[in-house]
Amino acid sequence: MVVARDKPDSGEKLIVKNRRAFFDYAIEDRYEGGLVLVGSEVKSMRAGKVDLVDAYAAEEGGEVWLKQMYVAPFEQASAFPHEPRRPRKVLLHQNEIAQLHDASARGGFTIVPLRLYFKRGRVKVELGVAKGKKHYDKRADMAKRTADREARAAMSARGKGGRD
Repeated sequence: MVVARDKPDSGEKLIVKNRRAFFDYAIEDRYEGGLVLVGSEVKSMRAGKVDLVDAYAAEEGGEVWLKQMYVAPFEQASAFPHEPRRPRKVLLHQNEIAQLHDASARGGFTIVPLRLYFKRGRVKVELGVAKGKKHYDKRADMAKRTADREARAAMSARGKGGRD
């Protein structure tokens, strides 16, 4: 779980980003949807007490449900606490639900939450249609990131008065 700062111009405040999803999956399509939540869940999300690592989405009966997302109980809501890992309904258009259903029916594809954020005061989730990466794909991605990082370091060292 990584909590990041909001972008000043976008009007969005990032709650949490699922970095593990980008490592484990190749993302094909992305969809934005709202979440049906109770008040104590929103309070916990504002505090950043959310975990998307094990979460996934599934289409059931014409609706999309976000499952296994952990939202920590809110301490001040002890009278009516929410269940931390309950399924939460994702609000999408019917054509988007049909597209997600078709994508998840294809072999090897799953629907994973990529990030959770506030947009105009409402909690939104970005869902990604993803295909699992093989071990060698992950190694290739790590090697590419390492090469890019070393190239950036070399360029910054050269620009700071390094000898040629």
